Amino acid sequence: MLAIFFALYTKNVLLSLFSGTLLGVFILNGFSFFASLEATYELFANLLTTPWILKTLGFVILVGSIISLIEKSGGVGGFINYALYEKKFVKSQRSALMLSYMIGVFVFIETSITALIAGAVGKPFCAKYNIPQAKLAFVCDSTSAPIGSLVIFNGYGVLLLGLITIQITDGTLEGKAINILIDSIFYNFYAMSALLVTFLYILYGFDIGAMKSVLYKQSSKSSIELKQKSMYLMLSPIFLMLVLVFVFLYITGDGDILKGSGSSSIFYTMLSTLLFMFVYYIPTKVMSVKEFAIGSFLGAKKLFHVSLILIFAFSIGEISTQLETGNYLAALASENLDVVFLASMIFLLSSLISFSTGTSWGTFSIMIPIAVPMAIGMDANVALCIGAVISGGIFGDHCSPISDTTIISSMAAECELIEHVKTQLPYALISGVIALIFFLVLSF
Repeated sequence: MLAIFFALYTKNVLLSLFSGTLLGVFILNGFSFFASLEATYELFANLLTTPWILKTLGFVILVGSIISLIEKSGGVGGFINYALYEKKFVKSQRSALMLSYMIGVFVFIETSITALIAGAVGKPFCAKYNIPQAKLAFVCDSTSAPIGSLVIFNGYGVLLLGLITIQITDGTLEGKAINILIDSIFYNFYAMSALLVTFLYILYGFDIGAMKSVLYKQSSKSSIELKQKSMYLMLSPIFLMLVLVFVFLYITGDGDILKGSGSSSIFYTMLSTLLFMFVYYIPTKVMSVKEFAIGSFLGAKKLFHVSLILIFAFSIGEISTQLETGNYLAALASENLDVVFLASMIFLLSSLISFSTGTSWGTFSIMIPIAVPMAIGMDANVALCIGAVISGGIFGDHCSPISDTTIISSMAAECELIEHVKTQLPYALISGVIALIFFLVLSF
């Protein structure tokens, strides 16, 4: 409750998670100051010496480096040039928005990059076909967090895998974190609904609410200048990542992908991809060794705060497990709540927290340690309840005016933030209602 309060009041994820962790440590140690201080040190010392957590943190740093190098290589600009001028895919408003949609779906490495690239591609067409910027912002936003939560070879996957692993270290589900995470993807109904609603909107152009009155606004801002080189400088690393994840899952699982180590696989995948980029970029003189090193460092630096969030997320998850919060709530809920409403309740609560805080990351960190033990204690479908947390986190993140993806999407399309929120909200609510219905139906 303290973590949620701080999250709502300060909007600071790190402070919120740490405050909850600290209070949990004090409760576990009878509010003894020195015992709690020692326990806090031991907690973080154990976390930072656990192999899979270190690999997880390493993955985050490597992702930052890879994203930065892809941007600097000119591959993004080359892809945009190919789509705009060489093949001329776009001939109407519909095809312009559809191209941005498809880019948002296929460039899924990181939500901010997804929105920025989709916006960079779409803006020239907004000018050419007088497409309102609010429509482009809607497409950018609807293919960033939703697709990122479905294709989990990114920061979302790392965080969720870590949080789930902490919750099932004992009992019959031990060692099945990656299986549960994969299963939960199929229950991420909000992300699926949002992508479908956006696709149908582009196809049929049904304007709802504030979207009916939006107009194209001539921009005084200059277009984003992107370095243009071969698009394969972007596509090759992305393709390699997709392939190597499954290769390393196969290797670490001794021939069984589902038994592979998720943390090891994604870490080795990112490390291999970075080495591939070095061998690819340096000999072809795309950049010098110095430029490669600087780009890697700056990219890693950008995502350093994400690694801090992960550490505190894992800490509050561990403390919630020691306090048996989920087991207590499960016992309480079993007396007052029918199990068929559990997933729906988790979805609604996660949506509220995410909308209020503007962060799906913080929502996952707070709700997973509560939802998993509750699902186990009430003999509910664990993957379904995790899917409800993910769906709620993405729903709130998608709608919230203080969400980073909402802000970045409006910036990428050069749309006013409030206009973007108002025009997108009806479609997000439709997707949310669809998701809620699915959680109810499958629970029954």
